[in-house]
Amino acid sequence: MPDERKTMLLTAADYLGRRPNATQDEIAKALGVSRATLHRHFAGRAELLRALSDMAGQELHQAVLSAAPAEGDCAAALERLVASFEPSAPYLALFYTLSQEEDADQIHPAWEEIDAAVLGLFERGQASGEFTSRLSAAWMAEAFYSLVAGAVWAIQSGRCAQRDFTRMVTEMVLRGVHNPGKDEQST
Repeated sequence: MPDERKTMLLTAADYLGRRPNATQDEIAKALGVSRATLHRHFAGRAELLRALSDMAGQELHQAVLSAAPAEGDCAAALERLVASFEPSAPYLALFYTLSQEEDADQIHPAWEEIDAAVLGLFERGQASGEFTSRLSAAWMAEAFYSLVAGAVWAIQSGRCAQRDFTRMVTEMVLRGVHNPGKDEQST
């Protein structure tokens, strides 16, 4: 895929993650192109969203694979996952938002694998005692996606620094899911 198209998709994901109901004119303006240029790349909003969904699925699936969340200590695996998601976090924010609005049969197939890996990490963390069992693993996964999206939005608005992305998300998740009883048992 040409870099220009990929850049347009990432910028569109960034923008639509904040303004999911934006018009084609607003999207074109946010991309810094004319509506005609946007239309040459994507025949309409549905095609743009399909391209975004495909790109998001590919990018996030690759991020999950490279993070290897099923390996090693769960807290370290979570930090690897967040760091791996950082470059494509706008896609995750948009993908997660879109998945809430779509019918289950319309959700990109990669989302199931991504969600299974994230859910699996929290289930593994609960089984090992690293993560609390007072919250469901499904809720922790949903909170994780929301925190990633929230970090994207906070960075976009200038309230937080990009360099803090991984630390912000990881620390927020771990403070909410870390089982303090495990530390007491090991001493």
